[in-house]
Amino acid sequence: MHGSLLEQIKKRRKSRGLRQEDLALSIGMSRQQFQRTEAGGNPRLDTLELIAAGLQCELLLVPRPLVDAVGQLERGELIYETVEDPWGEFLADCEDDDDG
Repeated sequence: MHGSLLEQIKKRRKSRGLRQEDLALSIGMSRQQFQRTEAGGNPRLDTLELIAAGLQCELLLVPRPLVDAVGQLERGELIYETVEDPWGEFLADCEDDDDG
């Protein structure tokens, strides 16, 4: 589980080395309003979008089957298999068809 959205906001703010006051000022919000929000307030969607933008993030709805993959990606654990020439096999099949 990735924790609540407000916990994620606090974690992201701290990872960026920002104090509550720093982030609040950067997004045009009072320090008190930001403190209430981060401490468990019930912010409006536009407030969450503003905070996310200040943290260089986007709010995103993730389908439940993909939540684990997003967490792995976020932690740098998701490994992609790279294919040198993704079209090579397909094009080779097409060339074989032309010979027939």
